[in-house]
Amino acid sequence: MKVVLFCGGAGMRLRGYSEDVPKPMVTVGSRPVLWHVMKYYAHFGHKDFIVCLGYKGSVIKEYFLEYEESVSNDFVFSHGGRELEFMQRDIDDWRITFVDTGLRSSIGDRLRLVEPYLKGEDVFLANYSDGLTDFPLQELTEEFSRRDAYASFISVQPRASSLDTVELREDGSVAAIRCMKDSNIWVNGGYFVLTKDVFRYLRPGEELVYEPMQRMIAEGKVWSRRYEGFWQCMDTFKDKQILDELEASSSAPWCVWKNGIQARATA
Repeated sequence: MKVVLFCGGAGMRLRGYSEDVPKPMVTVGSRPVLWHVMKYYAHFGHKDFIVCLGYKGSVIKEYFLEYEESVSNDFVFSHGGRELEFMQRDIDDWRITFVDTGLRSSIGDRLRLVEPYLKGEDVFLANYSDGLTDFPLQELTEEFSRRDAYASFISVQPRASSLDTVELREDGSVAAIRCMKDSNIWVNGGYFVLTKDVFRYLRPGEELVYEPMQRMIAEGKVWSRRYEGFWQCMDTFKDKQILDELEASSSAPWCVWKNGIQARATA
């Protein structure tokens, strides 16, 4: 299945760090967070990507045009560097379509603009470019194939959030205050599985998960899988620090290509 990645955001809450690069190119360790997302999908056999560009899209293009394998792969150096023998390769079998989808386009508009590149795809994958997880992707795609649905995604609890949830009574008195991770609040974690039917529900200017999905929800065509395992977005500088520390520990949960997570992709 093809994978659509939404990479047009400016990352305003990472200002001060990401002013010179688009949010998907902010690094986790030695590689951009976008690369980690793509590596995850490739591990499960999904290596045909459509990258929706926006803010500083040229930076993303240049990164792949000048891709340096030696940054993340072991290799043998010989003949004064004229020959490099790599122990493994990253992206040799990846196919990436870069599409300019506008500077200020909504997610829904970005998806509409890449519809021509999804010709012949009855089912495809889509995701934001800043959320990392160790979720076993084949479980979602296999269950989706058994359901009469047009859209699905994983629901997660933002465990790293510093926010508290407040339960109020009708008179305004506080019934309870809980840490976000101790509440029963679930948020959209991305990792969408979609059918081509979603394009019938998209209207110009709309966000994918608001108006279009509300129409599909009204028809019972949307479902979500709750996931209590690792999921972390990179929305703020604190989030980046969390991911950097995990990556430096050599036990980053989302690195399923290193951690022995079963790679059983569906057709």
